Amino acid sequence: MRQLFLKNTLHQDISWFDGHQTGDFATTFSENLIKIEEAIGEKLSLCIFYLLAGIAGIGISLFMGWELTIVCIILLPISSLVATGISLIGSRFSKKEMDSYASAGAIAEEVFAAIRTVVAFDGQKKEVRKYEKHLNEAKDNNIRRNIFNGIGEGVLYFFMYASSALATWYSVRLIIEGRELGSSSRKYQPAVIVGIVYNSWVAYWNFYLAAPFIKIFGIACGAASKVFEVFDTEPQINFSSNRGLQPAKCTGKISFDEVHFRYPTRRDVKVLNGITFTIEPGETVAFVGTSGCGKSTCIQLIQRFYDATEGKIFIDGVNIQCLNLSWWRSQIGVVGQEPSLFALTIAENIRYGKPNATLEEIQRAAIKAQAHDFIESLPQGYNSVIGERGTQLSGGQKQRIAIARALVRQPSVLLLDEATSALDTTSEAEVQTAIDSVRQECTTLIVAHRLSTVRNADRIIVFSEGNIVEQGAYQELLDKKGSFYNLVKMQTGDNGNRMISDSPPVLAKVEHGELRKKTQNIEMNNNEESICTKQISISVKKQKQQVFIELLKLNKPEWPWIFLGSICSIIIGASIPLSTLIMASIIGDFYILNQNELINLTNPQCLSLVFIGVVAGISYIIQYYAFGLAGENLTLRVRSKMFNAIMSQEMAWFDRKDNGVGAICAKLSSDGAAIQAVSSFGIYFLTLNF
Repeated sequence: MRQLFLKNTLHQDISWFDGHQTGDFATTFSENLIKIEEAIGEKLSLCIFYLLAGIAGIGISLFMGWELTIVCIILLPISSLVATGISLIGSRFSKKEMDSYASAGAIAEEVFAAIRTVVAFDGQKKEVRKYEKHLNEAKDNNIRRNIFNGIGEGVLYFFMYASSALATWYSVRLIIEGRELGSSSRKYQPAVIVGIVYNSWVAYWNFYLAAPFIKIFGIACGAASKVFEVFDTEPQINFSSNRGLQPAKCTGKISFDEVHFRYPTRRDVKVLNGITFTIEPGETVAFVGTSGCGKSTCIQLIQRFYDATEGKIFIDGVNIQCLNLSWWRSQIGVVGQEPSLFALTIAENIRYGKPNATLEEIQRAAIKAQAHDFIESLPQGYNSVIGERGTQLSGGQKQRIAIARALVRQPSVLLLDEATSALDTTSEAEVQTAIDSVRQECTTLIVAHRLSTVRNADRIIVFSEGNIVEQGAYQELLDKKGSFYNLVKMQTGDNGNRMISDSPPVLAKVEHGELRKKTQNIEMNNNEESICTKQISISVKKQKQQVFIELLKLNKPEWPWIFLGSICSIIIGASIPLSTLIMASIIGDFYILNQNELINLTNPQCLSLVFIGVVAGISYIIQYYAFGLAGENLTLRVRSKMFNAIMSQEMAWFDRKDNGVGAICAKLSSDGAAIQAVSSFGIYFLTLNF
């Protein structure tokens, strides 16, 4: 199921991701699927076993004597309705719980992904408050759910004892009636009655044991709604469908014909207003303009992340919607403003652009991207692990690796979406040299805010509010003194002739001393990571010895509730042997011949069974509330403390391989939920069985 969920998620349209938070997927993957797996695993087989055992008990009782059996199970339909109702309510509460934890997970994911920005602006306390707000919503929701579960369990338990008392009372009447009729009716002898009552008790007890599993199935149904929402969503732009044309060759000619576009999540805002242009094969074209004018949107339409609202886009004269999506994207190389690197080696990051690339092809792409020299200077060369999101590299180095990743597939179309806007002038010059060295090999589209980077473009297309207002060569547009001229003047303060002198000369290699310093830093980070890993391993071994005591200490504010819940669990557990003693006494009384004595002895015992049912039912409600309150407070406290502790770590802690964003979020969600069992219903089952 995890594999299917991940596959369906990755196959969705980009517009689908625009309407969902990343935390939703992490929560669904780590928590919702666990609840579903729990329901369809061994618990399903146990539930089926208990239900079949209960049905068998009723069947045997009906065979032995249907009149008494009906009296014994007369409350069973009511208890079944109660169990069903509680299950439905539990499903709704479970869905709300998943929504709250998903919102908390989204905050955690966002914060950890941008931890340096959060720390730089001293926003830790603010983020902790936002995170705890959703945790409190989940806590309050789960406490209410536990109250309903307790009411359901208490009612079931009461019905079980009440039906036993009613069956016992009616059995006495049947025995007396049988004695009055004499030998002509010997159907309801004490031995027969004991068999019917016992089998009915077995049926009730097995249905009672199946009730918690029904509750788990209800929770799983609530969790499954999120999963099946993904399964049931059919993407309109589906690259996995192997449909569409796959031409033998792609020359890279791109044409926009009266293209209009609105983002699916912002239908009221029109981004493109009927733009038309053609890019010839091998041509280098730059898109420029103010922010929000539609430049990057054109790049996303070319990648077919979205389809045009109106108009058509043609690739080599073929409508882009008629092309096989996987084939078309294999012809494109993309470099964004913020390169997305992975916590892998440099070689694996570059090979991401072409999974079957050889080391020679990787090195060739790195040389074209002006990245080979600094890669070779690293301790492990191409096998150097660069940390999550490439945090152990500079901005220029990450950008050049991203360019190498785009070039390794030898694309027909190279898309550069503000590939140098976030770099310093030295790194920009290095990356610009890498771009200029490869742009003659394919059709190149450049989106740029720094107009110095588009001086050598064959053509510049100027956008404004979703329209094309100018296009032409660099100097040609300057001579027109139109929109492009004004953009250049705003950036440079003159007519744009100073742009080349503003850019520093390209550094062919990084200074030896700088490379050595970076090498030493990376080695130091690796050594520190190794030492910290050993220390953490030793610490974990020590903590395992006292983990239970430490968890109980964390639950110290709820000890009165835990104590109350434990007392209620003991009462519930004691009710079983106590009711057994009463039933044994009643069976002995069945053989008393004096009718008045028989009635006088059994009636108080039947009332005792009802009393036990009332006490046990109330104990169930109190116990569920007490343990639920203790467990939810512990979960809130643990998650909050973990979040606070993580936010207090130094930046080097986040650079370690084991402390990636996904790993931290998984610890917050799954470990926090697992710890809850220690202080709540784990103690309940322990005291109940004791």
